[in-house]
Amino acid sequence: MTRGAWPAPGVLRRGGSVGRRWYPWSVLLELRIENLLLIERAELRPGAGLAAITGETGAGKTVLAHALDLLLGGKPRPGIVRPGAREAYVEGVFELPPGVLDHPDLADLRMRVGEEEAAGEPTEVVLARRVAASGRTRAFVQGRSATATDLRALAGRLVAFFGQHEHRRLTVAGAQLELLDAFCGAEHVAPRERLATSHGRVRELERELDDRREQAGTRDRDLDLLAFEIEEIEALGPSEGERESLLAERERLRSMDALLAAAGTGAEAIVPEGGGFTGAGLAGARGGFADAGFAGRGLVPGRLTGAEGEFGDAAQAGLAPGHLTGAGVAGLLAEAERLAAGVEGVDPELDELARRLVALRIEAEDLGGELRRYVDSLEGEPGRLEQVEERVGQYDRLERKHGGSVAAVIAHAERCRAERERLEQAEVATERARAELAAERDRRDELAGRLSRARHEAAPRLAARVRDELAALAMEGASFEVALEPRDEVGATGAERVELMLAPNPGVPAAPIREAASGGELSRVMLALMTVAGAGESRTLVFDEVDAGVGGHTARAVAERLRALGEARQVLCITHLPQIAAVAESHFRIEKSADTEVAITTVEALDGDGVVEELIRMLGAETSDGAARRHAEELLAAPTSTLGLPRA
Repeated sequence: MTRGAWPAPGVLRRGGSVGRRWYPWSVLLELRIENLLLIERAELRPGAGLAAITGETGAGKTVLAHALDLLLGGKPRPGIVRPGAREAYVEGVFELPPGVLDHPDLADLRMRVGEEEAAGEPTEVVLARRVAASGRTRAFVQGRSATATDLRALAGRLVAFFGQHEHRRLTVAGAQLELLDAFCGAEHVAPRERLATSHGRVRELERELDDRREQAGTRDRDLDLLAFEIEEIEALGPSEGERESLLAERERLRSMDALLAAAGTGAEAIVPEGGGFTGAGLAGARGGFADAGFAGRGLVPGRLTGAEGEFGDAAQAGLAPGHLTGAGVAGLLAEAERLAAGVEGVDPELDELARRLVALRIEAEDLGGELRRYVDSLEGEPGRLEQVEERVGQYDRLERKHGGSVAAVIAHAERCRAERERLEQAEVATERARAELAAERDRRDELAGRLSRARHEAAPRLAARVRDELAALAMEGASFEVALEPRDEVGATGAERVELMLAPNPGVPAAPIREAASGGELSRVMLALMTVAGAGESRTLVFDEVDAGVGGHTARAVAERLRALGEARQVLCITHLPQIAAVAESHFRIEKSADTEVAITTVEALDGDGVVEELIRMLGAETSDGAARRHAEELLAAPTSTLGLPRA
């Protein structure tokens, strides 16, 4: 199909069609870039098939690779923000195929897209990334905040990106194994993930058993120490309530003399022991008080001391001294109550005061009794203070050892009991761990066996497919094999290593590709492998200078291979080769301008004469060169089936 048969870049039809071609996979509808390296603002709508991205060396073609890498969740390199700008912004719009969001990690996005489908909107997803000049990044999916991990999980299902140095990865054994596993198909992924999980569990159990063996030597010593600490704590039987009670009791015992003096003096003052006015004494003293003229003088306990002369006068009036000695406050109040009772009813005001006297006398007698009982209660057992001091000391000692509080001591005892039980059950636990390890190893080995069988079955098929691809890339006589070498022990990726073997020319023994392939050959092997196995479930392929080290007739073969890939997938190729640009369905030129203080890189979609002029430049000629123009036009007009290539 000729270039003119295709619509303008990015024109889409519903249902996954691009132009006049039906695509069962998603395509990159639009790529928008702002303030990324030399690009101030650019939009790219690649459309269907193979899209070529060209430009002078240093113009900034790789900026597009950086932009896509950011959308894939890659880490931004320092200085990626355009000088003078606050942040860089990259946005990609993709059309989604059915089932691409079925992975559990994409449940949230699946819900959002489902809402749009219910509203009748097209099933598209927008991925975006902002990079501040400070280096901080923010990711977005469908306009909502996300993480770089979210972008990797989703974009990895949409885009397969192969950078300038991707072919170097082919020399790494781990990358070769990943390629073979990718060729085995999607059903191969879950067993490999389970194998990695099982292998991790095996390593964990092995470490646990090693720890148990190390602990076995100190087990008896640890048990003795734990028994001592548990016994020491249990002997005390600590509790928060007892400690508080002991502290209060110790304070009281330490202040026993002062407490006895205070309470005893109070009791003696109110109700003297063996003293006070008796009922007969008070009755016999009535006349004495009256005759002495003291009845109305209001003697109170506080004035007894100063009333010695008056009591002396009372004695002269016939009141016996024994009636006053040690009477106490309660006795004096009783006498005052008796005298007031004798004139009850004469004066209402005094009657009210007399009632208060009664209450005061009752309270005094009650208080005196309480003080006396308190004094009696203070008579504790001999040596009690020493006992309390010793027990409080035990609390203090344990708290200093085990955390500074009763709660910490109790918690330490619980930990000691748990550790003692664990050590006592160590042998049982060790046997249980051994059995679990054996079972997990069996499970791991069974998974590794399944993977091995799948790999051995897939390896010759992959080799045959790659040989076909190499033949289409001008390496018809090359030999390619996928060798599986057993590992010393099963690892997280299985029981074997993969070694890709290449013999570029007939009659030459095959050798590992890191030793046998030149730069151009390695690029073609990489393209063949990526074509057959590397893209996985990704729908858009991006190649950054896959043509490294390639020229001449081989360049045309690489171009045809990329074009054939574009028959079934969207392919973006950053290239220096006019042969590739000539077979592209769409063409974008990256151009740098140094007319301003800060250089600017622009992206321009080419068509017609613009494509011819860019091919002339790529051929190293001036646009006025007639021969170069004819050569460029011949490249564009050359039939795409010249080499009889197989469909991708």
